[in-house]
Amino acid sequence: MRTELASEPGDADRPNEDFASVGLPASGRGGSVVVLDGVTPPRTGTGCLHSVPWFTARLGGALTELTVSLPDVPLVDALSRAIARTSEAHAATCDLSHPRTPQATVVVVRWNPATVEYLVLSDSALLLESPQGEVTPVLDDRLALLPRSALATDALVDSTLRNREGGFFTAAADPSVAARAVTGTVPRDRVRALAALTDGASRWVERFEEGDWTDCFHLVRKEGPQALVDRVRSLERSDTAATFPGRGKRHDDATVVYVEF
Repeated sequence: MRTELASEPGDADRPNEDFASVGLPASGRGGSVVVLDGVTPPRTGTGCLHSVPWFTARLGGALTELTVSLPDVPLVDALSRAIARTSEAHAATCDLSHPRTPQATVVVVRWNPATVEYLVLSDSALLLESPQGEVTPVLDDRLALLPRSALATDALVDSTLRNREGGFFTAAADPSVAARAVTGTVPRDRVRALAALTDGASRWVERFEEGDWTDCFHLVRKEGPQALVDRVRSLERSDTAATFPGRGKRHDDATVVYVEF
């Protein structure tokens, strides 16, 4: 098995808000990948005493432990338990009802000799490659399908769309949001390799349009996750004329995990 991971902050002066792990149980049978993209908070505050990296470290750590130690618990339930555990850690000190309480997008993949299970919540991406080389993207596209006018301001998004019906969902303080994720299971022998990407890395496809998901996967497999992050950074630096509007931050935290069975 080959596993590779690259994660880089968008700004060297700010902590990386992403989280990534590869969990391999002591039994040697199966494993899991967890990738979180922490949502950068607004300057107006979040109602929480803790940082986004604090949140993603705890949520990601709980998910890694649960997916490895409880292999028979469905991923939706594992995410729900991890959110509940994380919320309990700061419910006494923080306002978890605030729309910008620390939160994150989620990709979780777990495999055993028979199956590959996956869960995707919000705008990070999962790519699955078949033994024949076909690459299938698994995406939660609810945010991408919203009209740009609905995303005009943070206040508008927070009051009408964030973790609301008809909008989009992230892992924050409510364990029930886990049921909103895109989930599925495929036979293990139909997956040769996989890659999980936060949206800071998937910009190569979704913003800069340097290739499609298959091209992106082939780049990661051939040159490694760091090569994709480096390509994105180069494109961001050269985009001095803001050719690609609506991209938000010029540089975003970027994380890629690659697993080849």
